[in-house]
Amino acid sequence: MRDRHLTSEKKPTVNDIARVAGVSLATVDRVLNARPGVRSVTIEKVNEAIAELGYVRDTAAANLARKRLYRLLFILPDTANEFVVALKAAIAEQGAKLHHQRTTLDALSVPPFDPQAIVDALDGLDAARIDGVAVFGPETPSVRDAVRRTRARGIAVVAFVSDLPSSDRDHFVGIDNIAAGRTAAKLMGRFVRGKGRILVITGSRLARDHLERRTGFDAVMSREFPHLEVMASIEGRDDPDLIRQMLPDVFDAYPDIRGIYSSAAGNPGLIRFLDAAGPHDDLVVIAHELTAASRAALERGVFDAIISQDTGHLVRSATRLLKATADRVPFDDTQERIRIDIYLRENMPAA
Repeated sequence: MRDRHLTSEKKPTVNDIARVAGVSLATVDRVLNARPGVRSVTIEKVNEAIAELGYVRDTAAANLARKRLYRLLFILPDTANEFVVALKAAIAEQGAKLHHQRTTLDALSVPPFDPQAIVDALDGLDAARIDGVAVFGPETPSVRDAVRRTRARGIAVVAFVSDLPSSDRDHFVGIDNIAAGRTAAKLMGRFVRGKGRILVITGSRLARDHLERRTGFDAVMSREFPHLEVMASIEGRDDPDLIRQMLPDVFDAYPDIRGIYSSAAGNPGLIRFLDAAGPHDDLVVIAHELTAASRAALERGVFDAIISQDTGHLVRSATRLLKATADRVPFDDTQERIRIDIYLRENMPAA
């Protein structure tokens, strides 16, 4: 059908779209850029012509011609935990690399596990100044509604690290956290010797990534390792000092703990507790995120395994998806899958 208008060697242009649709170039431009003032029947005719011709827009060239500037924001918890610090460093590094591509990346810190702070930050965004936002925060009805309001103003939204599926966000960038929890359980069940209890340290019951990890962990432990009793999670709020203070009472009450699954941040507090308590040859510890502290713990044998995700990949993926959403162009789904990395002392990458 395309051969009626073009030879097979010719790449379709906006002029071809205008001719096939029977409209002006200005109308085609308004449709391609989603500007108002075009009747729905005309939009349909233009889109039919685009499909018939197989037109693929050269977004980079179009953006260069109109001096398009991408302004992207990352909303992150205001915490000193090493994972968030690494994310901020990756945002700064990627922002410096993309500066010549007229892309700016900024980070905004809000109190951790505070839904209202996320809501206030999202509601305060100006669509004339921000093209897309990546949100790392808890999933609550108020956050869900704020995300919907943000998208309704024309701002692309990516759920970052922890998903917000009920909010109709544009994309999620992060690992499959249920699979990560299942992986941790498989390792735990294989490593622990004999019977006993397994302690799970979480950050917050409002954090979907933490809840999903616990869900996956429980599913495998109950099915494959019923001789190990998984205890109720203790909520550490990703606070190393709080975790360090809580653990002595927990171990005094349950001396038969044989494993610890640290499913969130705050690992420095866990490490300080284990160092102070002395050798635990029969205790298996599995944690998340390869940071300086967890790396050192793995090297010393304090931790047995670490489940991690690449912070650079997270930031690059969020940036690509926000730009693609803002431009309404396709993206490579395989490129945006964040893999689950498993590290033992024997296979840690160079620092």
